[in-house]
Amino acid sequence: MDRSRVLTLIKQTYNTDEIGQRIPVEEKKNVFCGVASVSGSEWFEAGRQGIKPEIKVTMFCHEYQGEKIAELDGIRYSIYRTYQAKHETIELYLEKKAGV
Repeated sequence: MDRSRVLTLIKQTYNTDEIGQRIPVEEKKNVFCGVASVSGSEWFEAGRQGIKPEIKVTMFCHEYQGEKIAELDGIRYSIYRTYQAKHETIELYLEKKAGV
């Protein structure tokens, strides 16, 4: 697996301020990954559910802790699906999404 790109995984939690508002707090972690286009069947199936897939990234399983947001080359993506692949790797499927 070519792991020459850096993906930032973003875990989002919330703190409550003094007037009770929930304030998002981000915890970022950089990992090495491989980047590929999504397959035609992935694009078609996701599109049927209103999802616009952009990229598939492959990385080692132990580095992924259920994050829902990722950043690649300065662009933020939502992680809409994961797939446990072979050889201790996981595939993350990313889509651009407003408000992420």
